[in-house]
Amino acid sequence: MSTLTVRLLTGAALTASLLSALPAAPAAAVDTVLRLTITEPAPTGARMVVLTCDPAGGTHPRAAAACADLTRTGGRIVRGRSNAACTREYWPATGRAVGLWRGRIVRWSRTYSNLCELRAHTGAVFRF
Repeated sequence: MSTLTVRLLTGAALTASLLSALPAAPAAAVDTVLRLTITEPAPTGARMVVLTCDPAGGTHPRAAAACADLTRTGGRIVRGRSNAACTREYWPATGRAVGLWRGRIVRWSRTYSNLCELRAHTGAVFRF
């Protein structure tokens, strides 16, 4: 073998061994981005926030707690009713969630008799 061939083979072997020692690239993060809206009768009207998870963020004021609630329920918005004591007033509140939960499409909307009931069923997700 010529000196050039030996050098090329040695360089290729060295490159291969160095590349195999590098850590594998992390898997692409699966997106969680939800646009959350609460709509009530006037004058309250509608308000909207964006919730991102993994890491928790967006414009949601309680993003970490909301992401934790979603993680506990496997991404389901409704977590079951809490022990909250809500009044019986009728002031309908509609919660809407549109976006992605860990790559899965979410389109959810439900109207409750008032904001307290909405929050009692959805936890921190609609506490904004």
